[in-house]
Amino acid sequence: MAPEKVKSSITVFPSSAAIVPEPFGVVLIISAWNYPFLLSLDPVVGAIAAGNAVVLKPSEISPRTSSLMAKLLEKYLDTSAVKVVEGAVPETQALLEQKWDKIFYTGNGKVGRIVMAAAAKHLTPVVLELGGKSPVVVDSKINLQVASRRIIAGKWGCNNGQACIAPDYVITTKEFAPKLVECMKQELEKFYGKNPLETKDLSRIVNANHFDRLTRLLDDDKISGKIVHGGEKDKSKLQIAPTLLLDVPRDSLIMTEEIFGPLLPILTVDKVEDSFDIVNSGTKPLAAYLFTNNKKLKERFVACISAGGVAINETALHLTISTLPFGGVGESGMGAYHGKFSFDAFSHKKAVLYRSFAGDAPMRYPPYTKGKLRILKALLGGGILALIRALLGWS
Repeated sequence: MAPEKVKSSITVFPSSAAIVPEPFGVVLIISAWNYPFLLSLDPVVGAIAAGNAVVLKPSEISPRTSSLMAKLLEKYLDTSAVKVVEGAVPETQALLEQKWDKIFYTGNGKVGRIVMAAAAKHLTPVVLELGGKSPVVVDSKINLQVASRRIIAGKWGCNNGQACIAPDYVITTKEFAPKLVECMKQELEKFYGKNPLETKDLSRIVNANHFDRLTRLLDDDKISGKIVHGGEKDKSKLQIAPTLLLDVPRDSLIMTEEIFGPLLPILTVDKVEDSFDIVNSGTKPLAAYLFTNNKKLKERFVACISAGGVAINETALHLTISTLPFGGVGESGMGAYHGKFSFDAFSHKKAVLYRSFAGDAPMRYPPYTKGKLRILKALLGGGILALIRALLGWS
């Protein structure tokens, strides 16, 4: 929170300069349902640390955690600094009609556009933490078992795919795809058993609406016969088994919508490098993953794939590193937080110049003579030697 001293300029000598962080004021935080405590309290901590007052709107899709947070925050925090507003769409709309100093929203792109449109009416800055179709590119010369386990952990271990950074689809070569599918089948059975609908290690689908949405993706005629593992579902328990689909058409629903669930399509290409064009042909994802031992491929992936974050030979865990910013780009969001980046997200960096009454240079004021012009040019770009020559009147 302390002012950050920075270099001043010879044009204002003698002087000093600093960047002073100041709170925006009163901020609105609208959080998501899939990790309701983390995605609410993480930005709240950053907003309070930066000195703001906060209104938190938890998601109505996770009503019990919303209710519990409202009770706990009212009990343990200063209610003049932090307030919780519960409710659904009408309450959120009423909040968005107010003027805020900053809005922080975590959720999907559809609502993100509504939030941004509401903020634009008051020229309110926003942070949008959205999602998208996060790809996993798998090379052939890898430790296949470790790669499969890490993809599974990032997909089904992250709330059964109900996570913004969960792998959305896989791209590998036609030649390698059968090996990858077989290894993932074996590892999935080790983790969740032969009947995954009975395991206690998989999250349920959050509600019936999302269950029906995922079922609609599976019922698309374009992916008929493409399921190579899983597909079982039980609406009474809101459970869908981990499902692998191979060679799905790119114009199918499962490839045009964010999945946000336990379904994982696998696309195949002739060469692993061909995957780059597929990824870049879509909207920019929140995360992009690559499994390879090829150094040049790693470098090209990082350089050529635009995403909120990238992980090499891993999935999802980049968000656990507090020294890395977490946020999207393009349709996957704007702005970033985590660690000090949370403080920065809720702080205005105010530029401050300090001067005394000494050093009041006459060339700043009219009349603008040729001599003053030479000195100004020297000050602005000529360096010390040019300044001396100008002061002495040398050409």
